[in-house]
Amino acid sequence: MFEHIDAYPGDPILSLNEDFAKDPRANKVNLSIGIYYDDEGRLPVMRAVREAEAQLLEAPAAKPYLPMAGLAAYRDAVQSLVFGDDAPARKEGRIATVQTLGGSGALKVGADFIKRYFPGSQVWVSDPTWDNHRFIFERAGFTVGTYPYYDEATGGLQFDAMLSAIRDLPAKSVVLLHACCHNPTGVDLDEAQWIRLIDVIEQRDLLPFIDMAYQGFGAGLDADAFAIRELARRNVPAFVANSFSKNFSLYGERCGALSVICESAQTAVRVLGQLTSAVRANYSNPPTHGATIVARVLTTPALRRSWEEELASMCTRIACMRGAIHERLRGNVPDAMLARYLEQRGMFTYTGLFAAQVDAMRERHGVYLIRSGRMCVAALNERNVEATASAIGDVLSNAFA
Repeated sequence: MFEHIDAYPGDPILSLNEDFAKDPRANKVNLSIGIYYDDEGRLPVMRAVREAEAQLLEAPAAKPYLPMAGLAAYRDAVQSLVFGDDAPARKEGRIATVQTLGGSGALKVGADFIKRYFPGSQVWVSDPTWDNHRFIFERAGFTVGTYPYYDEATGGLQFDAMLSAIRDLPAKSVVLLHACCHNPTGVDLDEAQWIRLIDVIEQRDLLPFIDMAYQGFGAGLDADAFAIRELARRNVPAFVANSFSKNFSLYGERCGALSVICESAQTAVRVLGQLTSAVRANYSNPPTHGATIVARVLTTPALRRSWEEELASMCTRIACMRGAIHERLRGNVPDAMLARYLEQRGMFTYTGLFAAQVDAMRERHGVYLIRSGRMCVAALNERNVEATASAIGDVLSNAFA
């Protein structure tokens, strides 16, 4: 019956993480998977999350199925955080939001919805993008193309080429964009560039799909959502996937949401209904626990302040690690290659290392990056940054001697 089924090659990042776990070296360093670790190398439990969970456990309650759209308090809190509490689109009821299984679940529900109602559209992603973006949309039946994004020579953005390519797309094309802290490059658009891009999206009748997995890890909670809020302000129809895996350190709870900016409240009601239909066809309804924690933190003033303060400190620590590795590499790598550690932002940096150099770092030094050269800066700390810089310097020494 199943002899025709081919083997799954595995996810390159998760497979590399498994290899790291098997590595017996005591001084190994894992900078591959996109997880924030504290300065002790531990996955943090945020104070506000701990307190909210403790409050829930003090008064245990029954756990019935949630509605297909998810926990109402959570969905409302998501809209407030992503779009701003006083956003006109929110007050006018023009945003349809469903709770999803993390950001990946939001992408999947959105992909299914778009395939049903825009079957002739193609999806366009940045070159490069997170591998799962292509995988999810291709599995939903889309042809996926790319638009220019990352400049290998400068470690920056090819904005003019990006804008030109998007301007030439057919109407109703789906353009997948990263709201902030681009994965894998760490290269973002500034506000002026976002405005120019949204002008083109509006003029060309394109459908933007914004993925925001790192709100709060770039320029701040509000600034990181600039593109989304500008789309809503201008009443440009758009899909928005967001996740609380990173900024709440709730990876395993799979807390995400999908929101759709609609032209009217009446349209939003219809869209919400069909989003819940897509949820029903995928996993029926979402889980309770993580969403309840997020909703409690975001709607309790003291917990909200605690969460925002700790998230800001996490962002600051990442910036400090960028500075630390930049300082240790100074003089050992070309200035153009060095600058990206400070100029890129968020959890990731594209180091500019080739696959063979990444392999050498792993084999010689036990320092794990994915083969594209992406480094998870959020996994650096004072104990492993020296070893990481030394490994990079070693593999670059032949090329730049």
